[in-house]
Amino acid sequence: MMATAARFGWLVGPGAEDDDPDMRLARQRRRVTLAIAGFVLAFAVISIRLVDLSLSPQVGAEQKSAAELVPAVRRPDIVDRNGHILATDIQTASLFADAERVLDVDEAIEQLTPVLPDLDVEDLRRKLQSKKRFVWIKRELTPRQQSAIHNLGIPAFGFRKETRRVYPTGRAAAHALGAVNIDSQGIAGIEKYIEDHRDTLIQRTGEGGAVPPVALSIDLRVQYALRDELVQATQKYSALGGAGIVLDVKTGELLGMVSLPDYDPNQPAEALEEKFLNRNTTGVYELGSTFKTITSAMALDYGVATMESRYDARTPIRVGRFRINDFHGENRVLTVPEIFTYSSNIATARMALDVGMDRHQAFLRRLHMMERLKTEMPEAAMPLWPRDWKPVSTMTIAFGHGISVTPLHLAAAGAALVNGGLFMNPTLLRRDELGARAIAERVVKPETSANIRELMRLNVEKGTATHARVDGISVGGKTGTAEKVKNGRYDNAALLTSFLGMFPTEDPRYMVLIVLDEPKGIKETHGFRTSGWNAAPVTAKVIRRIAPMLGILPRLDHKDPFGETAPAIN
Repeated sequence: MMATAARFGWLVGPGAEDDDPDMRLARQRRRVTLAIAGFVLAFAVISIRLVDLSLSPQVGAEQKSAAELVPAVRRPDIVDRNGHILATDIQTASLFADAERVLDVDEAIEQLTPVLPDLDVEDLRRKLQSKKRFVWIKRELTPRQQSAIHNLGIPAFGFRKETRRVYPTGRAAAHALGAVNIDSQGIAGIEKYIEDHRDTLIQRTGEGGAVPPVALSIDLRVQYALRDELVQATQKYSALGGAGIVLDVKTGELLGMVSLPDYDPNQPAEALEEKFLNRNTTGVYELGSTFKTITSAMALDYGVATMESRYDARTPIRVGRFRINDFHGENRVLTVPEIFTYSSNIATARMALDVGMDRHQAFLRRLHMMERLKTEMPEAAMPLWPRDWKPVSTMTIAFGHGISVTPLHLAAAGAALVNGGLFMNPTLLRRDELGARAIAERVVKPETSANIRELMRLNVEKGTATHARVDGISVGGKTGTAEKVKNGRYDNAALLTSFLGMFPTEDPRYMVLIVLDEPKGIKETHGFRTSGWNAAPVTAKVIRRIAPMLGILPRLDHKDPFGETAPAIN
């Protein structure tokens, strides 16, 4: 029995080893084999763990934010009608941490803050002490910041590749473009439209995948010129703000759209501030005598008046305790062209009364003046009008008081009144004439449109808008000056001035609308603050700059027949 035990190595006493050298050698070999097997097993376990760690994410997927679980979406570039980039994505890195693995919170804060001095230290401390497996530390790092943090080698911190939306043109087309938030989601303007139509405009792509650009109707050259002139005007007249539109009357395309004050879309938080609202689509205003264009078209189209019709403007119209008067009355009977060029409130009100309340409302609805405009802009305000529509409502709305619309409403209606009578919703996307005609609605007869063009031409040649004249280019238009309502009353000290202009009058192609909020009188205007002294000349400056860009060249045989005659001041 003892021999058997010794043979199999069960006895390890010195006597057994000394008695059998072969057994000693066998035991030594087994020990070496066991040691090697142990080392191999340990190496295998370590190797498997290392491979597992290398293939696993640094943070638990179940604890990632929803944004981490969604594949990165690349937004399409936005370009103007000539292919110039207005918005694009660039690659950037964002810093995150696995708070559970941070060894020393104070040391990590001490190392990070010199590189990222804008970090809120207390907020950073709360994040790192939370023990959450994924916390954002700083989004959209610069390459220099990323390199500096990488070189610090702080455990438990990592980088995630993201895209950042950039706008190379800055403020130039801010309200048209809108902005995106930190997660590259559209929050305003055409960026919001793209977000809402991602199935057709945004594509998920793999490595190197291409996303077709979204081409806008905006012409960057026109946009720059329009904004520059509007900025100069608000400064010159100390206005609170302004709005400007350039619209192709044959297609409904917006070639330029500016609202001041504006913001930098590269700082997207500004886009949602109230002071930066898009005055063209979100602000609603009483736009004064520019509405006489609509009233004249209404009377002519219904057959209530002709160009030879005459209306009594000798005495004010009294309605209860109110009185409708003319700013600078002629105090006589006026023809329709004279009503338009002298901008008579009295005669325009009488004309609207002849049409009647029901047909007046129907005509405004026909021009989409009593509904939100259907455009790509998500910011679209509803017009305001009297719910209890009375004869006095028809009289005052005839000359632009008592109804508030967006400037884009007026520009779109004006375009229909001069393009032959076809209304088409304005667009920020490319649209050709064939496509525009396919969706157009006839709102007035072609002969009515021809008469409106003639009235607008006469007004610039010898009416309230002579400061809108442009040498070599035939311009037509209508001035508008309205008192703003403050504390429930019209305030004569706070005016909103506007000018609705079109060119060339012989075959109108473009509509220009300029609006100034509370412009002040200056020495150059002899202290006057009305549209003929500010909005009209600003429109002329815009047309001088953009006409050559748009292929409208000055005619050498077209000279201003009225020299430097000063405009009327309505």
